[in-house]
Amino acid sequence: MAATLNPMAELWGGETTKAIGNFPVSGEPIPVHVARWLGRIKAAAARVNGELGLLDADKAERIAAAGDRVANGELDDQFPIDVFQTGSGTSSNMNANEVLASLAGEGVHANDDVNMGQSSNDVFPSAVHLAALDQTVNDLLPALAQLEKSLQNKATEFADVVKSGRTHWMDAVPVTLGQEFGGYAAQVREGHARVTSTLERLGKVPLGGTAVGTGLNTHPEFAERVRARLEQDTGLTISAPADPFESQAARDGLVEASGALKTVAVSLTKIANDLRFMGSGPRAGLAEIFLPELQKGSSIMPGKVNPVIPEVVTQVAAQVIGNDAAIAIGGMQGHFELNVFVPMIARNLLQSIKLLASASRLLDEKCVAGIEANRERTEHYAEATLSAATALNPYIGYDKASAIVKEASASGRSLREVAREQGVSDDVLDEALDFRKMANPHG
Repeated sequence: MAATLNPMAELWGGETTKAIGNFPVSGEPIPVHVARWLGRIKAAAARVNGELGLLDADKAERIAAAGDRVANGELDDQFPIDVFQTGSGTSSNMNANEVLASLAGEGVHANDDVNMGQSSNDVFPSAVHLAALDQTVNDLLPALAQLEKSLQNKATEFADVVKSGRTHWMDAVPVTLGQEFGGYAAQVREGHARVTSTLERLGKVPLGGTAVGTGLNTHPEFAERVRARLEQDTGLTISAPADPFESQAARDGLVEASGALKTVAVSLTKIANDLRFMGSGPRAGLAEIFLPELQKGSSIMPGKVNPVIPEVVTQVAAQVIGNDAAIAIGGMQGHFELNVFVPMIARNLLQSIKLLASASRLLDEKCVAGIEANRERTEHYAEATLSAATALNPYIGYDKASAIVKEASASGRSLREVAREQGVSDDVLDEALDFRKMANPHG
């Protein structure tokens, strides 16, 4: 009979208690999604071992039911071991075995039954891979898709808002605000594609390799059947490794996924910085756009409003980039038949996925959706940029256009006025200094 859970009870056993005492490092346990995936994998494993006749049917179902509860998030508090623990994740795997054995009740052994056909060395990294895959597919990618849609909507809305372009932080030829937002949308779209391209390898798990990749002590059909069950239950694409020894000893799939997340973080930094620079002001900055006003910006300066969401996004991006550096170092620690930095990699990768998903939703809902163009200011900048003289080059040549720019800059007069004074006809000026045409020279 399965045990009845007292919500206050500690369901773990001696190995978990030892690990709690051995690793008082950060006070941060393994990510809950990894713990839940340990439960999901062990539930599937128990059912498969029952089907294969290796585990008594009643015992198998009791273990599986316990694993289902862990997978559903009912028992997150039963995984207290610090994330900075033995690098294979053995302590957390033993923790899961003990919790499930307690829940499953009489006659269930944590190692012989719950851990049947498994080793910490294959089941823990499998849980990490699948937790990352799950959160990427079901949280991050939808958030990026929605952010891309909002940016593209703004690109359409601002298609006719002409403004000064900027290169090297200096005035450049005119562009439209819509073109800039279209560029931001494309960055996010490309980031979505980059992350998506990692999913196939993220879904390749070492399950079935047991201790060193040979599959000692596991049924030859075990891993394939467990993967099939997990795929059916979750809809995720889960596959066998390219090679069991690669999959056991290296965590390259996690490193690759983190690299794609880092690129997204870089893209979001560029977008967020542009938004806060364009929204700077309201009187002494660029003030080309109006960002939504969410809260007071100063405890001392009345009426001040800050670009809080872009600031949050750039902080998140910095953390993700730092996480990636640690993950890369962790990925290097695959010595012979095992990588021994898996818990740290798990912690950083799952955090990066969560942070980017949350930041993308905030940027979409609390910032981009409410942005308005300051059309008067953008038109003024488009008229004022001396780099618009570039459009005169085909008519009067680079040198004469340069002379006009220097005179206009020194005198403070407009390009049109100085050019007319130096003999450029109104017909040429009207043709060349059409700023919307300049921003869209090919149609």
